Amino acid sequence: MQVSVDRDRCCSSGMCVTNAPEVFDQDDRDSLVRLRQTVLLPEQFDGVRLASELCPGRAITVTGDEPARTGA
Repeated sequence: MQVSVDRDRCCSSGMCVTNAPEVFDQDDRDSLVRLRQTVLLPEQFDGVRLASELCPGRAITVTGDEPARTGA
C-alpha cells in the first residue's frame, strides 16, 4: 500500500491525524496534512484507508493493498 497527500486540497480537518496518528500529522505552521512515514505496516492499512475515506478535502490518496515496496 502507498499513501500520498495533496496539501493543496487539505482543509485542516484533522480526520487523518485522528484515524492514523502514526502516519499523518498536521504542520505546526499552517495545520495542513503531512506524512510522518511513507512505508506502511499492514496493521496501519485500515486506519489509513479510513482517514482517506473521511478526508473532506479528498487530500489523501491510497493505492494498492500490499505494503509499499522499497528498493529494486
